[in-house]
Amino acid sequence: MTHYNRAIGSRPDTKRGDRTCLTRSRLLKIVSMTVFCLFTATPGYGQNLPTDATVTVVQAQEMVAKATLGAVPWSGPESGPRAQRGKSIAIVAEDMRNGGIVGVAQGAREAAKAMGWTLRVFDGAGSPEGRAKAFADALAANPDGLVLCGADALENKAALAVFADKGVPVVGWHAGERPGPIDGTPMAMNVTTDPLEVARITAMAAVAQSNGKAGVVILTDSRYSIAMAKAKAMENVIRACRECSLLEVRDVAISESRERMPAITTELLQRHGKRWTHTLAINDIYFDYAVATLASAAIPRDGLSLLSAGDGSASAFLRIQEKNYQTVTVAEPLNVHGWQVIDELNRLMAGQPVSAFVAPVHLVNADNIAFDGGKKLLYDPSNGYRDIYRFQWNP
Repeated sequence: MTHYNRAIGSRPDTKRGDRTCLTRSRLLKIVSMTVFCLFTATPGYGQNLPTDATVTVVQAQEMVAKATLGAVPWSGPESGPRAQRGKSIAIVAEDMRNGGIVGVAQGAREAAKAMGWTLRVFDGAGSPEGRAKAFADALAANPDGLVLCGADALENKAALAVFADKGVPVVGWHAGERPGPIDGTPMAMNVTTDPLEVARITAMAAVAQSNGKAGVVILTDSRYSIAMAKAKAMENVIRACRECSLLEVRDVAISESRERMPAITTELLQRHGKRWTHTLAINDIYFDYAVATLASAAIPRDGLSLLSAGDGSASAFLRIQEKNYQTVTVAEPLNVHGWQVIDELNRLMAGQPVSAFVAPVHLVNADNIAFDGGKKLLYDPSNGYRDIYRFQWNP
């Protein structure tokens, strides 16, 4: 467990109107230039900030405005190989209690049906023993393709190598720190929104909400490299906000969140009191088991802001919709990702390279939650991706 108790300096006073009273039209005029500068002129912004770098409220507001835009046009592949018929696919899922994994599996089922494939899911139940059994059962099913969903590819490289040795192509979802192939493993494509960008925009939302004065606790799971990378990126943004305070980074296994989060929430309230204003988590699931404790402690629903850097679960959408502590989730297009893993496998089976598509980051809050699938408690972009994929597979 790692604890931090550091207030991040101070900065000269700025007129409130200069910092927070930006109109949406003004934001949209300048946001493209700002985001371009932040993410291309300074690669890895927020991940490895120099010690004298700062994050300002205006920067945070501009980035949040960009990430909350709706109806973003399809930017993925528009051509590819025909469907390779009659294939069977196995998904080894780290834990089907995780809403993100469930969403990807649902999308993959949809896509497999459109492809004319069969698909089976093998649940690792969040434990090493369960994962080993899931791999063994998947191997016994003799699949034509394998998807590793929510588990670390490097940690499981020996199990993946068994499939690769049998000529089975392997792709993943949230199987590493970055999108793309994973060196040292047979994984040809890790499908994910850029996790560091996801983490940074989540932390930026806390800066914007608090006018640069957030008192932050970060929740992560040290068992997963992707979770630790996201936590570090969030930490760096908060440290670069001069009047924000990073109160603590808490290591809580996702699979133990049901048992541990009520007591941890009580402990954090006792330790930090009113200094604790914002929680940044690497996954929505932590909040599933924290809100009841907050309510029991008579914390007002708007008295503590919960922000998640993934994945946009149904329960997270409900909390945001009801303004019940949670204010933000960076909802990944889970259904899109499910279609993408099937498309990537089809490309590999056809002897073609993967598309390497990376979906843009989308931040869900109370202002945009009714759009792009939000009424169904999920983020499902209204950009016609299903028809685009179907046309590629069955022209």
